[in-house]
Amino acid sequence: MNIEELRKTWKQEESLAHIQGWDFSHIKGRYKEEHDLPWSYDGIVRSYLQADKLILDYDTGGGEYLLTLKHPYRMTSATEGYTPNVKLCKERLLPLGIDFRECADPSKIPFDDNSFDLIINRHGEFDPFEIHRLLKSDAFFVTQQVGCDNDRDLVEMVLPNTPNPFPHLYLQEQKRTFQDAGFEIIMANEAYRSIEFYDVGAFVWFARIIEWEFPDFSVDRCFDKLLAMHTIIENMGKIRGTTHRYLLVVKK
Repeated sequence: MNIEELRKTWKQEESLAHIQGWDFSHIKGRYKEEHDLPWSYDGIVRSYLQADKLILDYDTGGGEYLLTLKHPYRMTSATEGYTPNVKLCKERLLPLGIDFRECADPSKIPFDDNSFDLIINRHGEFDPFEIHRLLKSDAFFVTQQVGCDNDRDLVEMVLPNTPNPFPHLYLQEQKRTFQDAGFEIIMANEAYRSIEFYDVGAFVWFARIIEWEFPDFSVDRCFDKLLAMHTIIENMGKIRGTTHRYLLVVKK
């Protein structure tokens, strides 16, 4: 492709950057990440599931993962704050009998004190003190989080010197916040892994979706940087960045 054809292709990807829930199928096969973490979030969550326990999935997205657990619906609650996903959850979860409630403030979750035996949260916001309020005694919180170093090398490629939006999301710092909230740390782990893109269009789509990491990103603004990425992919077959994840399991 010539330069203007590349611009047109990338701008088309930019225009398609919308998702429901947390569905990255649009770039399936065109990128790879989170395939070799040293823990299994799903396995850990399932190890705490019991049919007679009340669970909450905070920031459930579109409920996609929650539904894979097949936990009894009458024992299941969920929240979500992103407006398109709220609509999706109301259509998908409420008819099943799942207690879904809209919530965009992790410090004001609309459930009573001591409501849950297990709260799960993958890549969503959280407030340790609010989680403590919601959990019963001897109950658990399981979370996998995106750390503050996530994709920073990719951000620097297209938006140099962009401030880090979440500078405190390191495992050790977050462990202290949970201990300060009255929790016992049961499990803690942190990992840095690679993320790879095999064409610039996939990266464009990704960067527009993850807008909090790539503020003010656009094809036009970053076009020269994208051309440099394209050259690397032509020569190396991929653009590689770094993901940052951490896992915490805590007990009230």
